[in-house]
Amino acid sequence: MYAVGDVHGRADLLEQIFAGIDADLKSRPADVTVEIFLGDYIDRGPASSKVLDRLIDRRHSHPTFCLRGNHEAYILEFLSDPTIIDEWSRYGGLETLLSYGLAPSLNVDPEESTRLANALKRALPEKHRHFLSTLRTTFTCGDFCFVHAGVRPGIPLEQQREEDLLWIREDFLFHEEQFEKIIVHGHTPVINPDIRPNRINIDTGAFATGRLTCLVLEGETLAVIQT
Repeated sequence: MYAVGDVHGRADLLEQIFAGIDADLKSRPADVTVEIFLGDYIDRGPASSKVLDRLIDRRHSHPTFCLRGNHEAYILEFLSDPTIIDEWSRYGGLETLLSYGLAPSLNVDPEESTRLANALKRALPEKHRHFLSTLRTTFTCGDFCFVHAGVRPGIPLEQQREEDLLWIREDFLFHEEQFEKIIVHGHTPVINPDIRPNRINIDTGAFATGRLTCLVLEGETLAVIQT
């Protein structure tokens, strides 16, 4: 299993991770492999549209599961509710609009936000819209559960709320007891992968650090591919 942390518009780093995975598979072929991407493909970095193109292409050639992050939730909400532009822009939404050829001002007023939402509807390829609207929130395999942000302690995995799966931080991060599975997640940037008995955080702040992390899990072994 190859699990990749938050990409945030860094298509250049995603290409490096693809190359690293392919090289690893070539050096030690496996009968069954799966690649899991933990969400937050867009915003902040310069090439959100290209990141989605490459993930969609990857699914055609490799067994791949892409999860929803809170940033993917933002772009879909903006399409139906342009008034959230101020909030989305604080999370890097303007960079995503730029990647689709739009030219938002730094201080978007309500009239412009409506124009931008309509322009994005026209600029967004149907394959991107389908990709964004069909992302799953969890993927479970063996001893591991993969999510974007984390899980609410004390709640069974199958009963977790989407809001927690996309947004949770302190209540999850400070929990030291075991969960039903080892939780592999992103969402909260760390300098290096944070590997703990109950969870593994692989969001290494790629958009700012240039360090995109891929966790490699096989049997009892754990390794990292990193840009």
